[in-house]
Amino acid sequence: MEKIPAENKQIRRYVMKKLNLAIIGQGRSGKDIHGKYYLSADNLYFDVKYVVDEDADRRTISEARYPGCKTFADYRELFACEDIDLVVNATYSQYHYSITKELLQHGFSVLVEKPFAKTGAQCRELMEIAKEKNVVLAVFQQTFLAPFYVSAKALAESGKLGRILQVDLRYSGFARRWDWQTLQKNCAGSLYNTGPHPVGIALGFLDFDPAAALVFSRLDKALTSGDADDYDKLILTAPGKPVVDVEICSTDAYSPYTLKIKGTLGTFQCTTKEYKLTYIVPGENPERPVQERFLQDGYRIKINDAASDGTEFKSTRFYLCFLFADKVVHIRGFLSDVVL
Repeated sequence: MEKIPAENKQIRRYVMKKLNLAIIGQGRSGKDIHGKYYLSADNLYFDVKYVVDEDADRRTISEARYPGCKTFADYRELFACEDIDLVVNATYSQYHYSITKELLQHGFSVLVEKPFAKTGAQCRELMEIAKEKNVVLAVFQQTFLAPFYVSAKALAESGKLGRILQVDLRYSGFARRWDWQTLQKNCAGSLYNTGPHPVGIALGFLDFDPAAALVFSRLDKALTSGDADDYDKLILTAPGKPVVDVEICSTDAYSPYTLKIKGTLGTFQCTTKEYKLTYIVPGENPERPVQERFLQDGYRIKINDAASDGTEFKSTRFYLCFLFADKVVHIRGFLSDVVL
């Protein structure tokens, strides 16, 4: 996103009046993500006028956080308010669809948290209602604006890596959950909770091609206390587009990257904080015509190099097993003291 020059920043005051906002839900998302932004110096556009949460303590805290706001225990009390420009639906995942539908039907514009809904059919229904009511409906998919993704997408489109063959996405860690987001009945599990981020990025690398297809998937359980998934493997692709490999795993303690791009000229790898890039510059390397015979001045394997990757050990063990398949082979040390 292009920054406004310092000398022009005052102009922003006159672009629009502040919009009156209602937030439903004061959990991690409603309070610590959306709410944190509304209280920041970056927020020049929204006034929090109403907060909805069934918990009385959260309502009390909200009244102190957002001076002058009114709080409700039930979101339906918003229906009588005529000064709301936008409602943020940050309640429990299983209510994203139903509450958003009611809000749209009452003529409110809505920003809904992820997951948008449980099924594609529900998502399409909400979009149709918003169109009929002539109101705004948006999903809070902030990952599309993440610097690491924006930069990686631009690199892929630049041609520097050549034709993109594969994109790998890893949203993994080593952690255990036992909260409400571990239960299938709550429209939860890692694919619903975390999945919108890497799956959204995956579709972005496929240019949101209508012909994009899920060609493989496996959902499983590892450490979670609930019945929903915390291991997910998805492979997506589209005609003429790269293969995209998405993985979410709660027991991956050694995940070295968030995103990796493999092209015909090189590789890009990054986390959300740092990156590595190795590629071939066309024209810098001499042409290498195919030689159908062995290379006279070609590749040579040094003994030390071969041993360092276990080549000699593997070869020795194979031949021992090949010759003495009916005997137990014990190998002490590395390539030494073979006893039959």
